[in-house]
Amino acid sequence: MRESIVIIIFLFIFGQAVYAQQNKTSFEERAGVVTMKGKPVTLIGPEVKVGQKAPDFIVQATDMSDAGLSDFSGKIKLIASVPSLDTPVCDLEIHRFNQEATSVSKDVVILFISMDLPFAQKRFCGAAGIKNVKTFSDHRTADFGRNYGVLIKDARLLSRAIFIIDKNDTVRYVEYVKEEGMPPDYEAALKALKEIK
Repeated sequence: MRESIVIIIFLFIFGQAVYAQQNKTSFEERAGVVTMKGKPVTLIGPEVKVGQKAPDFIVQATDMSDAGLSDFSGKIKLIASVPSLDTPVCDLEIHRFNQEATSVSKDVVILFISMDLPFAQKRFCGAAGIKNVKTFSDHRTADFGRNYGVLIKDARLLSRAIFIIDKNDTVRYVEYVKEEGMPPDYEAALKALKEIK
């Protein structure tokens, strides 16, 4: 009887270990690429580079529906990943791109992705009058964060970055902002955006 229980427990533990190993997806970790309040943090996911095919992702819109790269097929996409819309630098950033969106081509869509809940994003945009950019939440699976190498390991926030992707889903511009408390290089991003046909 005792041997049977030991065997059952062993098989259960072994089965759990095999299941965990089979379902474990390993992602590259990049230490010291960016800092938060001056302290180096580790980013999970590969570095996205200019010229590569843009990785796909699934995020949630403010109505809780899923969205991904294919939902913006045929558009030029500026994707801004930010730690949280409710921080001063992110607030300034979304307002700046919301304003700039009025002067760019109709072929351009500007997306902001953060770990904020969809409800919080909807509230923020309503209160701030944000109408020209679209916000999405990566809170459920961190799919965008992992695929674009912006998931901050210990904080489970997204690092500040800008990605510009052309109509063929080729990455044309990348900026991983070195310090989370700093804004992106607006002028360089907008220049790159306007040069894409």
